[in-house]
Amino acid sequence: MAFVLHSGPGNKNAFKALIAAEYSGVKVELTKNFEMGVTNKTPEFLKMNPLGKVPVLETPEGAVFESNAIARYVARLNDGNPLFGSSRIEQAHVEQWMDFAATEVDPGVARYLYPRLGYMPYVQTAEETAIASLKRALGSLNTHLASKTFLVGHSVTLADIVLTCNLYHGFARILTKSFTSEFPHVERYFWTMVNQPNFKKIMGDVKQAESVPPVQKKAAATKEPKAKDVKKEAPKEAPKPKAVEAPAEEEAPKPKPKNPLDLLPPSKMILDDWKRLYSNTKTNFREVAIKGFWDMYDPEGYSLWFCDYKYNDENTVSFVTMNKVGGFLQRMDLCRKYAFGKMLVVGSEAPFKLKGLWLFRGQEVPKFVMDEVYDMELYEWTKVDISDEAQTERVSAMIEDQEPFEGEALLDAKCFK
Repeated sequence: MAFVLHSGPGNKNAFKALIAAEYSGVKVELTKNFEMGVTNKTPEFLKMNPLGKVPVLETPEGAVFESNAIARYVARLNDGNPLFGSSRIEQAHVEQWMDFAATEVDPGVARYLYPRLGYMPYVQTAEETAIASLKRALGSLNTHLASKTFLVGHSVTLADIVLTCNLYHGFARILTKSFTSEFPHVERYFWTMVNQPNFKKIMGDVKQAESVPPVQKKAAATKEPKAKDVKKEAPKEAPKPKAVEAPAEEEAPKPKPKNPLDLLPPSKMILDDWKRLYSNTKTNFREVAIKGFWDMYDPEGYSLWFCDYKYNDENTVSFVTMNKVGGFLQRMDLCRKYAFGKMLVVGSEAPFKLKGLWLFRGQEVPKFVMDEVYDMELYEWTKVDISDEAQTERVSAMIEDQEPFEGEALLDAKCFK
């Protein structure tokens, strides 16, 4: 008998077991045609969980309910599973952060989100208390993650799976960028996790909420007159129909505001021409592409910037470090029209260094990029002085993926174009 998980799609608590199964090499099938409020009320389901709650895992040995218990069971099907940590103290820390996720993060998100969705009564003072409690929890988490990629050790554990799933509805439905920007390490951690292949396979593409959901207002019940009162009432003259007012003329849609970078004076540098030259140059790169770049470069219309990651000490696992860069470049997509970039992962052994070179339209790092891409705060940004020969040579070396770079091997190099 296969392991069957009873839940509807998109349930963040079901995600825990499904992601744990991906890491553990265990086959868990999500039941088909599950209808919340119907399937979970059937005698067959109530026999597995008398409370009628989801998810429930059906196994050859019997049913298991409660999402964290299910995730633990699935992970334990793989003997010596690293999801539990590599030592007794790590195992304890995994359990510690799973409890933290269940008792601090999950209730905080629920008490903020659910009243606004109409699942609980909305009380403004209760919401303020919920927000304060959630911020206190995220503040503690942010401090812990300041020098760490994962909650425990140097790879994904069950604690990361549970915490990320408990943060999922928060980020996706109510915690806007203005809220989460107070916790940059939590932001970095969440986006790193949801972009791991095993997470992404189950969760799909996760996007952050752009606005806080409005409070759901319930229509006031209308009071019908009692039958005996109706009898006593004298017949009333039918009200005269009101004159129908002509509908107000609809406003013409306002034109979408232009990006400030589109309002800059024209530049002699055509960014697409440079990107084509970079992509099409296969040999003699220094003589063709690098020379072509400096011939095209317009220091009045564009600026060059070095970036250096602030927390290189946490870059202890090569594939995680490379995934971090990949996630950053994905989020930079909003400025593709105005930028070109190179990101280098430097070093032959941990901790690896992240260094970058960026070409931006204008003389500053674009404000809309700083506002929208949380990774920007994780780097030190230094404007290139093109009158300094050493700096221009560094620019050329980074575009070229020169190795060794500043005396060290290149683990990886990625281009944004």
